[in-house]
Amino acid sequence: MTKLNRSIERGLMVLEVIHTSGVSSLSFLAAQTGLSKPTLLRICATMEGRRWLIRRSSDGCYQLGSAFPQSGGVPDLVDRLVAAAKQEIVRLSKETGLGVDLAAAIGGGRTEIVDTTRAFKKHGVYPGSVGFRPSPVFSALGVAYLSGLSKTELSETMQELAKKLPREDAAAFPRLPQLLKTAAEKGYAARAQAHWGRAVDYGELPAAIAVPILARKEVVGAVNLVWNAADQSVEDVAKAHLSRLKGTAKIIGQSYADIV
Repeated sequence: MTKLNRSIERGLMVLEVIHTSGVSSLSFLAAQTGLSKPTLLRICATMEGRRWLIRRSSDGCYQLGSAFPQSGGVPDLVDRLVAAAKQEIVRLSKETGLGVDLAAAIGGGRTEIVDTTRAFKKHGVYPGSVGFRPSPVFSALGVAYLSGLSKTELSETMQELAKKLPREDAAAFPRLPQLLKTAAEKGYAARAQAHWGRAVDYGELPAAIAVPILARKEVVGAVNLVWNAADQSVEDVAKAHLSRLKGTAKIIGQSYADIV
């Protein structure tokens, strides 16, 4: 009988747990697999390197990466952006004391949050933002992404968006040109006041400012600073931290372009 490779077998056990249970903490993986945490850290680090797993910056939990093989699927560029931004968004969060969301372009003028540093105890805002698709009209990330498009790209994208927006976004869609003009003037996009992006169980109303991420003139996503709206004004945060936010977006874009 051919002897099994234990390392591969352990790796497959971890993948099976995450594939079945979804986002998983190290403690949960240890309980489900019976493996020690040091062993799990090595296994997960190896699969992070292959982009089969992503370790979230906000809570250290693991989820499947988009390079994980799927029937009929082709690995997209989302994990490239996550890899390029991982250390930078953590650094920005520590420097500012605020939460940071990373959003990737997913086509059709929309973005999806693919990583975050949000922690409820630190930032007072709902941390479960990964996988959420921000509004292209009300969110800082959505407007920032659109603000980075060329005039031709923006015209085509707005035509496409107009056909697919949910009711609330569609009603506010005519305001988008003015929002983009304001973003260009100020150098950042801001979350609409009193806008709730999703139903939450706890936390405070968030405020956010965002800028686009460009890689060789291609807009690949956006990055924001997010905080409890009651703590600081948008203007104060922009005055204190906008240069850091823009610098982080530039570094991420350069790193993204360099990743093969």
